[in-house]
Amino acid sequence: MDLIAELRAWRSLCIIRAPRIADPAALGSTLVEAGLPIVEFSFTTPDAPRLMEQAAEVDGLILGAGTVMTGQDARDAVNAGAKFLLTPGLRPKVAEEAVRQGVPVVLGAMTPTEVADAVDMGATAVKVFPAARLGPEYFKDLHGPYPGVPLVATGGLTTANAAQYLEAGALAVTAGSGVVSPALAAESRLAEIRQRAGEFVDAVATARVTEQ
Repeated sequence: MDLIAELRAWRSLCIIRAPRIADPAALGSTLVEAGLPIVEFSFTTPDAPRLMEQAAEVDGLILGAGTVMTGQDARDAVNAGAKFLLTPGLRPKVAEEAVRQGVPVVLGAMTPTEVADAVDMGATAVKVFPAARLGPEYFKDLHGPYPGVPLVATGGLTTANAAQYLEAGALAVTAGSGVVSPALAAESRLAEIRQRAGEFVDAVATARVTEQ
């Protein structure tokens, strides 16, 4: 799986972070149908590998594992069917395991130094967090010294601002609780999730971006 090609094609991914997920397969199917097929199930959710196993059966879903903190987390995620890994910050052991298994890894960073470190660790792309606090212009700034590094904007993105980050140079943006809130996930309110996901996808589609 070419993660960069998929991110370039869809320009977005969805983060699912909730205390409980009632039906991960149905949730995954809903997001695929809405045009958000790249989906990250976070390790902050209890029993995350089991949920990933259920979601991995969904046709068209590009399944990732998020908040991967340890090498063991990385192994558990891959065994559960995750096709890529994401970390909240620089996690050398996760990067080592991802490289060993040949799985794409998106390492979290904020500062220019951390971006460079993520690249040195073998990151496929770099997740810049918290994007909403840093602002779209920060992505233009980072692409000065790092013109070839794929950047994923994460944290506080909405239908109102997502396109701005893509236009400023982010390869992709993340949809979080604004699309799949903890309550919606726990109660399996799929119609509401589908509507919110569709609105996010429509917002992303308005971005005027050049090919990266």
